[in-house]
Amino acid sequence: MTAGNETSGDESAFGFDPQEAAIVETVRRFVAKDVRPHVARLEREAGYPDAVVATMRELGLFGLAVAEERGGLALRLPVFAAVMEELAKGWTSLAAYVNSHSTVAYVIGKYGTDAQKAHCLPRMATGEVRGALCLTEPGAGSDLQSIATTARAADGHFIVRGSKFFVTNGARASLLLTLVRTDPEAKPTKNGISLLLIDKDLPGVKVAGTFHKMAYGHVDTVEILLDGAAVPISALVGAAAGRGLQQLFDGLEVGRIAIAASAVGLAADALNEAKRYAGERKAFGVTIDQHQAVQLRLAEMATKLVAARLMTREAARVKAGGARADMISGMAKLFASEACSEITADALRIHGGYGYIGEFAVERLYREAPLYIVGEGTNDIQKLVIARRILEGHEAAILGLPR
Repeated sequence: MTAGNETSGDESAFGFDPQEAAIVETVRRFVAKDVRPHVARLEREAGYPDAVVATMRELGLFGLAVAEERGGLALRLPVFAAVMEELAKGWTSLAAYVNSHSTVAYVIGKYGTDAQKAHCLPRMATGEVRGALCLTEPGAGSDLQSIATTARAADGHFIVRGSKFFVTNGARASLLLTLVRTDPEAKPTKNGISLLLIDKDLPGVKVAGTFHKMAYGHVDTVEILLDGAAVPISALVGAAAGRGLQQLFDGLEVGRIAIAASAVGLAADALNEAKRYAGERKAFGVTIDQHQAVQLRLAEMATKLVAARLMTREAARVKAGGARADMISGMAKLFASEACSEITADALRIHGGYGYIGEFAVERLYREAPLYIVGEGTNDIQKLVIARRILEGHEAAILGLPR
């Protein structure tokens, strides 16, 4: 990624060094020049935005979570979150292209064997190889210990059978980080669950169907069918069977921070649209931003936005520092996604009837917001995780409770 010398100055407050701030500014300029002016047209077009994705590849955005020695940018997590926010401010589909891909890269970079890192990461950094997460199943949902997909060892391979639902970027991805049951008899159950790196071109791996969603039409969400696919034993992440859930949950903390940052970006876009419209629309002789009711709503929206951003950056800081981060990342995802939903709804209210019309951006933003509530672990799941950590007392320092 080439970065200019000028920055907006916003990032210094978050401890970014000049190079990190320049990277964020480069992404901000890309969004302002090559994305925002064209979003309405891109949304109308049915085709995949190949030109935009090609520019993302040139900027190195598929290497955000890849080490420099493997050809990536190796951004610290707070910087990664800032980049995700900037992408979502322009078009949330762009953040969705990067999110799960970066989670896959993170897991390989932290837990993969040297051979796995050498084989996968340089090509992931360039975007030549795109990664996707294959986790959810029809009968398991958020209960990942109940997955039915099996991987039976035989003659130097795992024979994999099962299906995975709601695979984001599954049609475009070529590398599937897949949660499987390698030992159905293991007690406790988690000790029998592993992660495999599955090449989507293998015989027995098939995109079985595409889900049509209320928004994000340019982000494919598919079902992956695994019908006796013979996956090399060397594809077992870290060559460590039974460690899949531990490896995955670490990666999902990164994913939840990315989702939170994306929600912040979407909320910022919605507030910007509301502020602009309120300054143009006249009622009772003045622009509506002069009406106290609208001013109060804008004030609440802005306060929620800044609070969501600060919580997301704090979660990124804690995770980057190596501390346990399941509670704080869950809090950030929970708060940012709910704030995003409320902010987009208020933006629609400020637009009045025009907010319900497709020609206005807020109509799309309002439809996009619910994804962050139900995706990357539903918010009710986040609340359960948060409550469990409170009761266990593992993250007392984050809560700052009196002793």
